[in-house]
Amino acid sequence: MKTKNKKNKVSVITLGCSKNLVDSENLITQLNANDYEVEHDTKSDDANVLIINTCGFIDRAKQESIDTILEGSALKQEGKIDQLYVTGCLSERYKQELEVEIPEVDAYFGTLELPALLNKLNADYKHDLIGERWTTTPQHYAYLKISEGCNRTCSFCAIPLMRGKHISRTIESLVKEASNLARNGVKELILIAQELTYYGLDIYKERALPRLMKALHEVEGITWIRLHYAYPSKFPLEIIETIAELPKFCNYLDMPLQHAADPVLKRMRRQITLAEQKTLLKDIRSILPDIALRTTMLVGFPGETEDDMAVLTEYIQEIEFDRLGVFTYSHEEGTIAHDFEDDVPDEVKAARANALMEVQQDISFQKNLSKIGNTYKVLFDRKDGEHFVGRTEYDSPEVDNEVLVNAENDYVRIGDFAQVQIHNAEPFDLFGKVVL
Repeated sequence: MKTKNKKNKVSVITLGCSKNLVDSENLITQLNANDYEVEHDTKSDDANVLIINTCGFIDRAKQESIDTILEGSALKQEGKIDQLYVTGCLSERYKQELEVEIPEVDAYFGTLELPALLNKLNADYKHDLIGERWTTTPQHYAYLKISEGCNRTCSFCAIPLMRGKHISRTIESLVKEASNLARNGVKELILIAQELTYYGLDIYKERALPRLMKALHEVEGITWIRLHYAYPSKFPLEIIETIAELPKFCNYLDMPLQHAADPVLKRMRRQITLAEQKTLLKDIRSILPDIALRTTMLVGFPGETEDDMAVLTEYIQEIEFDRLGVFTYSHEEGTIAHDFEDDVPDEVKAARANALMEVQQDISFQKNLSKIGNTYKVLFDRKDGEHFVGRTEYDSPEVDNEVLVNAENDYVRIGDFAQVQIHNAEPFDLFGKVVL
């Protein structure tokens, strides 16, 4: 290994989603165990090895990954780093093309090639570290990836191309990891997967998410657990019953629905109709009326008409999701939808996305106004300027609403819970005062 710069100093850059972040955390854990000094997403320039963990989900994410690789390539050409490696989804999907287009990279690795990457660095893959993880998030919360890959066949989605088929982790390994995280100060677990409801079908021959939930609920030191990324078709209502039964589980569910108009849902291959979605959401709220439902919508899909958008808009107004995000369609090679004509212009896609978010802003504002005078348990994530910033159980970090408390009037410790009475509201923020 060259040592122009600081010996055995590695800088890891993570792009993309929380699942990528967990992969980087596992990489960093292994490197630390091999006596490497590692930094994550920092601006320091004393590392001699740069590893970029890429995202390849949609055009914007791919471009960000390519730009970051090119920046790393320039650093290597200038002699500021000695080695450059690329891993993650973009590398999994376009390895051959990248090797030709950006040859300055020492090696490209796919999403499941951590041992090979470590070997390239003369580091051993330590199996005894499975279940242990160095976290990049604030100490009090962590993501827990319960499975890898996806067996769904949504026509727009490239994830199976990058992550492969669904592979569940065992309940025992997840409980062990959760226990280790709790011992290190984690109070909130965020369960993530490409598709939560499929958990267990491969290794237990049944949908075993409720079993896993009950096992994780027994982990000492964990206060909150929340669920992300549940597929709506044939959704097991036992999951909602289990949330209602277990007090550590936040009254929260992230279920990406993608659309509401039946013609679009059919072309997306979502295996569900508008009427079935409405029935499902009604059933979920009948079991757990206090649940916060988060979803995402995808606009500009091939063939989407103004009538389809009218159906989607009316649906959002009718359901009144607690949290909602909107993406514009990206025409991805290798997907089923790539055979369709990408016939919605980019400016129309953007206008439709903005229009939906305006609708959601009004919904969120009205819901937040109704919270004024109420008191909520809040977990505080950070101090930002004049405010301590936290979240209720109805909000996930970085993507949902936040609660702001004036730091001049109240003091809280980051990572602690406090009871906060809400006295003011904005469309995506609540303002309150600590009362206990």
